[in-house]
Amino acid sequence: MRRKPRIPPSPLPQRDGVDPVRIRLPHEGSWATVREHLVERLAAGPGVIDGMLGDGLIVGADGLPVRPDAVYVPGMFVWFHREPPDEEQVPFPLDVVYRDEHIVVADKPHFLATTPRGSHVVETALARLRRELGIPTIGAAHRLDRLTAGIVLFTVRPEERGAYQSLFRDKRIGKEYEAIAPYDPELALPRTLRSRILKERGVLAAREIEGEPNAVSRVELLGRRGWLGRYRLTPSTGQTHQLRVHMNALGVPILGDPLYPVVTGPVPAGDFRSPLQLLARSLEFTDPVTGQEHRFVSGRLLEAWSSDEDWAAAPPAPPYAGPDQ
Repeated sequence: MRRKPRIPPSPLPQRDGVDPVRIRLPHEGSWATVREHLVERLAAGPGVIDGMLGDGLIVGADGLPVRPDAVYVPGMFVWFHREPPDEEQVPFPLDVVYRDEHIVVADKPHFLATTPRGSHVVETALARLRRELGIPTIGAAHRLDRLTAGIVLFTVRPEERGAYQSLFRDKRIGKEYEAIAPYDPELALPRTLRSRILKERGVLAAREIEGEPNAVSRVELLGRRGWLGRYRLTPSTGQTHQLRVHMNALGVPILGDPLYPVVTGPVPAGDFRSPLQLLARSLEFTDPVTGQEHRFVSGRLLEAWSSDEDWAAAPPAPPYAGPDQ
């Protein structure tokens, strides 16, 4: 059994709060040069890899540029910065609600991704915090969907990140969400939903399937205004889109959702008109490093509940029957 290789420190600094890409050359393969492997693996388009190699933008562990004719060495690490995509600036503040030498807790706005992914790289909560706080070692302990607002936990020291991530993995953290959705007088609440949710790579929406439940959510009604209901959602698991899927299954999909019950998304870049009415209201946990008891609460308000305009003016769509199971 091959031992896990030691990963050398990055020879390249962050750029705009974003780490460089690190690639380890696999042991299996028949490439003669590093260039051949990168061209095949990255599929970056004609001439892109050649241009990066020629400009010295791809480097080895020693920080020196990889030569265009460098011999392929199995297990070798290389680093480079991707050219960031053209990104629409998310015009909402990212508020820091707490920080110490171990953690940073942020109150994330709607439409801001938590970590770099796909077309969202520089305009992410992680990159913003690194830039604004001047702490390049900040990392995310968990992730909120880009369209969901609220409390997110970040770590300061890389060696402590696993301890905080284990809070989520081992279900030793209390999470509460708030959502605005249609009010159904015939819906008996509170109740706990248990189902198996599948999120397939490349498919925008998740779906419920037969099988052992992997998603558990408690749903409570907090208040009613006309046709709108305000709900407290308490998940005890963390499947992708879990709360959105479960609210849709109850026949009261969350307002502003571009995927449930009908896929109309993804939301176009720069369209900030109808934020998903879902908020990660609070996180509560015992700090695994300091032993301190923490409870962090978002100061944000969901627009559909706090404003008398637009959201309250339109009646809900007809009840959604749900997909065949």
